[in-house]
Amino acid sequence: MNLCYWEYKSWLSNIDFTIVGSGIVGLNCAFHLKKQFPKAKILVLERGVFPQGASTKNAGFACFGSMSEVLSDLKQHSEEEVCQLVQKRWEGIQLLRETLGDHPMDYQNYGGGHEIFLKDQLHLYEDCLENLNRVNTLLNSVFGKDAFLVHPNSFKFKGVHENYITNPFESQINTGKMMKALVAKVQNSGVIILNAIGVDSYQENIDHVVVKTGQFEFKTNKLFIATNGFASQLIGETVKPARAQVLITKPIENLSIKGTFHLDEGYYYFRNIDNRILLGGGRNLDFQGEETTSFGETNLIQNRLEEILRTIILPNTPMEIDLRWSGIMGMGNQKKPIVKQLANNVYCGVRMGGMGIAIGSLVGKELANLLK
Repeated sequence: MNLCYWEYKSWLSNIDFTIVGSGIVGLNCAFHLKKQFPKAKILVLERGVFPQGASTKNAGFACFGSMSEVLSDLKQHSEEEVCQLVQKRWEGIQLLRETLGDHPMDYQNYGGGHEIFLKDQLHLYEDCLENLNRVNTLLNSVFGKDAFLVHPNSFKFKGVHENYITNPFESQINTGKMMKALVAKVQNSGVIILNAIGVDSYQENIDHVVVKTGQFEFKTNKLFIATNGFASQLIGETVKPARAQVLITKPIENLSIKGTFHLDEGYYYFRNIDNRILLGGGRNLDFQGEETTSFGETNLIQNRLEEILRTIILPNTPMEIDLRWSGIMGMGNQKKPIVKQLANNVYCGVRMGGMGIAIGSLVGKELANLLK
């Protein structure tokens, strides 16, 4: 693409900070950079028409990790590390609410987030119940009260144990409204966002970075990588893409299910939205196949999602599937995000570990604060 004088001067000249990725992390990074440096010219580049990875594709869970997920983390991390992880998720949600307000993103708490256990998961169910006091004691410093409670099967799901384990602090948001409000807030602060511009590579020089896209190249003083699941395409950090598949029903008359729900150690999750059920997950059926940056759905996972929907969640309710989609998360061997300086003028904030809503705002702020 040959840029004209006006295009280059207006959008691509004298750029102080460029952020790659307009998801939760990238937009929060831009927002906090603008607060730190009000006169700076800040550019955000996004490869998609909308934020491409997971920020507009996710299920809208303002969550901190289910009981079984916390126990799983305790097998890989120390108690202090797990407590710090949950603390970051809690602080991240509060920062998101502070930045946007509850109403613009339709933040709702319908009694918390519930983990339900299949009948054939007796060992997992008993293990979670036995460790309830231990985990509540561990996380008391985060929530100030018990993080997990035993809750009866009030929604009458089939083929599950008689109780859920509920986190009363977990809530849900409208993902589309959240991202729309965040984009508007960032643009209103004076940040430029260009969509459908993919960054192919960059080259660092002594006092600037040359950014090469599929359409043009330009100079920026500082470059921030916030592409999460796509990070390995630009930087050498260990971030594995993880595709998450989702479906949503058409509106269901007299739907009584309200809240956020976790199943099978968090590999499946569902919620209510607009009298519909949104259900996602299943990458544990094919870890290798779902370690991809390609969007799409597979029969293996979609069929299992439908089976869960029809036999466990709404076994006696007629329903139709309305939409199916997928998002790309960024995972790794550690749950802690990577927020670091890569070179003199290059920085990154990646590897959200499937917790982008919870920690994305905080990671974006931490990424911006690397310049302090």
